[in-house]
Amino acid sequence: MRLGPYELTSNLALAPLAGYTNLPMRLTLRELGGLGWAVTDLVNARSLLERNRNALRLVARHPDDQPMAIQLFGAVPEEMRDAAVVCQELGAQGVDINMGCPVHKVVKIGGGSAMMTELTKTAALVRGMVAAVKIPVTVKMRLGWDDANLTAPDLVRVLEDVGVAAICIHGRTRAQGFGGTVNLAGIRAVVQAARAIPVLGNGDVTSPEAARHMIAETGCAGVAIGRGAFYDPWIFRRTAEYLRTGELAPEPSLTERVRVMRRHLERYCEFYGEETGVKFFRKVAPWYARRFGPAKMFKQRVVKMTTRADFEAALAEFFEWRKPFCDERGELLAKYQPAPLTASFMRPAGESAGDAGQAIPVPKGPVEFW
Repeated sequence: MRLGPYELTSNLALAPLAGYTNLPMRLTLRELGGLGWAVTDLVNARSLLERNRNALRLVARHPDDQPMAIQLFGAVPEEMRDAAVVCQELGAQGVDINMGCPVHKVVKIGGGSAMMTELTKTAALVRGMVAAVKIPVTVKMRLGWDDANLTAPDLVRVLEDVGVAAICIHGRTRAQGFGGTVNLAGIRAVVQAARAIPVLGNGDVTSPEAARHMIAETGCAGVAIGRGAFYDPWIFRRTAEYLRTGELAPEPSLTERVRVMRRHLERYCEFYGEETGVKFFRKVAPWYARRFGPAKMFKQRVVKMTTRADFEAALAEFFEWRKPFCDERGELLAKYQPAPLTASFMRPAGESAGDAGQAIPVPKGPVEFW
């Protein structure tokens, strides 16, 4: 897939999720392969202009993490324009504008999903950003504010006219938050509205099969994966292979999951320091554990860890604790195997995520506390 001047290695992107898609995670995903484009956590444009320490940490870069874009949110045209210039100066390959965040503290200042309600004003803001930088400006948005205001198709045409290089469309409205079913017909309408720029679909892509289904049903150029990458950091590599060959690689073994989880934690400690890194990783480790099979003991221990030694102790205890759930070879018995993940848009009619045990929790991020 081509995005602006870049020929990407795959049509798969990492969708930003505040507090999670930081540099340690992005480097972990890059190492596993299949990821074509990544976007940072959303960062407040004004904070970036003020060189706020936390804002600079959110946009931290590494030679192994490219091509990548910095995602900005805000509603003041001059601040968004100047922050885009800072992104370019920092070496980002792109600037992404957040028009999808449904969190009240973002929306109330006119950012996130609120930008979809005023097309003329939003177009002027974006035009100023595009004119200020030489790197591509992209947009991540939702279908609209609610079912009565599905403004995305109209907004895509406006954004393309002012020079946006690509669109990522989450197939829900702001009113839906992260609940309900992703609307593939809505994504398809956005794809059809775009004349030349690529449109990536987004929402509940938790498996290679879901990615292929979304592409086939909507005509989108690729998909952006967020929460699905927390269940399965290998999803980009597995999906790229599946789209290329039609062959579905098995999910990784427990040994491989633990290896990558341990390396992910090491990166947290390298980036934040051990005390803070371990503390922040308390919210990451349980995502890995959701595909371990029975793991109640590990989850209870790991959310209280304060050192890497605590993490290793929790793992050692977990391996002993899980033995009754395994056969003589150490493999989980069939009845304890985690069920395959099924996207909301691929479930039988009338079946909810809760009914199928497939609800994807929305992790708490720093946005809620700004």
